[in-house]
Amino acid sequence: MTNQANDFGGAEALDLAGKHIVLGLSGGIACYKSAELCRALIKAGATVQVVMTEAAAQFITPVTLQALSGRPVYSSQWDSREPNSMAHINLSREADAILIAPCSADFIARLVQGRADELLSLMCLARPLGQVPLLVAPAMNREMYAHPATQRNLAQLVADGATVLGVGNGFQACGETGDGRMLEPDELLEDIVAFFMPKVLSGQRVLVTAGPTYEAIDPVRGITNLSSGKMGFAIARAAREAGAEVTLVAGPVSLATPRGVTRIDVKSASNMLDAVTVQSQAATVFIATAAVADWRPAATSSQKIKKDGSGQTPQLEFTENADILATVAQSPAARTGQLFCVGFAAESHDLLENAQAKRLRKKVPLLVGNIGPDTFGQDHNALLLIDGQGSTALPRASKLSLARRLVREIANRMAVVTPPEQKIAAS
Repeated sequence: MTNQANDFGGAEALDLAGKHIVLGLSGGIACYKSAELCRALIKAGATVQVVMTEAAAQFITPVTLQALSGRPVYSSQWDSREPNSMAHINLSREADAILIAPCSADFIARLVQGRADELLSLMCLARPLGQVPLLVAPAMNREMYAHPATQRNLAQLVADGATVLGVGNGFQACGETGDGRMLEPDELLEDIVAFFMPKVLSGQRVLVTAGPTYEAIDPVRGITNLSSGKMGFAIARAAREAGAEVTLVAGPVSLATPRGVTRIDVKSASNMLDAVTVQSQAATVFIATAAVADWRPAATSSQKIKKDGSGQTPQLEFTENADILATVAQSPAARTGQLFCVGFAAESHDLLENAQAKRLRKKVPLLVGNIGPDTFGQDHNALLLIDGQGSTALPRASKLSLARRLVREIANRMAVVTPPEQKIAAS
């Protein structure tokens, strides 16, 4: 089976293969989202066991969740299907994680208090703390969410080792608008996939550029290229999954920001240079994926340049844009090994020769080459990694799959080149 993007936030088809998730539902209108979440988890390769509170069954039927999960739904600690009458033990021991979605304000309080008066809270209390993580997706009215008691309880849950996945902001079933909505199924799926990913970049601050730049000729025309930004956005997501704090500087593209990533939108190459110059001061990894325009018009007309019927074309003069990658690669942080720089080369031909020359010219430890016309706007790519030891080809695959592989390659190289004093400080 090939890995292809599904319709839930671009997750890979087998991201959760081999994972067994206990999906717990507490009472709340957001239970309707749990049906879609259950389906999304299964499409990502997981097996799902649903456990519902009595209140949850007021909002969605166990029959619905049983049909979607392919497993009987549990709701009672006295379930006679368990020969030893210990559903709370059996279900928790089988799980790779327990996910409560939705998790109401009342159920959050139950978890904090260690209540054990129904199956779901009893199961959470009985889970092996070091083996079965607890993930919580809060869902409640905005005032309930903002209440000091709820905020204290959420802080205590985190202190007790649970992972709180956050909330959405928007229109609520009660008619009010604000924080407290349960995250959408695709957002939760992205967070859950990230939770299970190896944290090979934990503690790193990664700066990624993505997309094209746009160089204005006049107020309605400009020079750009066919870059979609998909590769850079996939790298930003993969770096965040790997535990890094990620900032994404994006040219003019219409892509959703990856979960947990800080995004800065820019337009021209000079805009991007300004943003990168500031953000690189705090970065430990710089990945220059953006297809930055090499030239820009020397002068931009303040009004639309019109045809005059003479057949004469306007005379445009160009000036060279600053080289963002080379500028950063020559910064003191990069030269002393505190900033690991990765460049991208989008070529039309002679990829190996051109990419090798570009790596030497830009003075970066790793250069990633691809054939631009074969990848612009597409969901798949093939990469060629070039460093001082030679080249490694990554065969055509989804851009997210390649991004995860690239992140691992970067982490491996950083482990070799990191100065000894940084390794000691990091430990």
